[in-house]
Amino acid sequence: MPADPVTIIERLQEWGACDVADGLSKLKCPNGGFLEGLTMYSPEFQAGETKIVGRAFTVKFVPQSDEASPKLQGNYIDQIPAGSVVFISQPLPQVNAVYGGLMTLRAQALGAAGVVIDGRVRDINEHRSLGFPLFAKSVGTTAGGEVCRPSEVNVPVRLHSENQDAWINPGDYIIADADGVVRLPQSLAEEALEAIPAIAEADRKCAEGIKAGRSVQDVFKEYRGR
Repeated sequence: MPADPVTIIERLQEWGACDVADGLSKLKCPNGGFLEGLTMYSPEFQAGETKIVGRAFTVKFVPQSDEASPKLQGNYIDQIPAGSVVFISQPLPQVNAVYGGLMTLRAQALGAAGVVIDGRVRDINEHRSLGFPLFAKSVGTTAGGEVCRPSEVNVPVRLHSENQDAWINPGDYIIADADGVVRLPQSLAEEALEAIPAIAEADRKCAEGIKAGRSVQDVFKEYRGR
């Protein structure tokens, strides 16, 4: 029986994004779950000890011209489950921003762990003043309402990337810190968590050896087996 998500999240709190990526790489997961192009903009820019861990609550935006896609009832921000990581997918071209300061006020009030935007964000200083964790592709000044709209929540969304084919599914675990954003599939969560401690211990022993004057080649061969 799969572990309770609360237990998975508690265990993930012990590790950083690189640790989880190492665990997924051990399981031959493409790119170790790394989602490229996403940068920490708040509460600091690529600095500090900020880390977010939670299950993905996905939000799919579509162009305003797309009449075929569903029309979302109410505002997605009011539907955020406590503890979730909001993952917003903005359609191309990503020129206007799809997320701003008022959204963070509501997300924070509802207990969201953080927000990840495959697109642009604005009102950077407002997010930072609230100390709210936020990752995005880039920043912008103009609201997105003229060009795109939220269409669906809790549906699979595809990362906009030229270099990788990555999907984020509702309920996947998102781990993000200054090193980047990692998607941990629900189906691999327990296996990855089992693999991480041995990898981290090997790295600890490598670090001790290097500090003691040993070569990287030597310690890697002894503790990493290569």
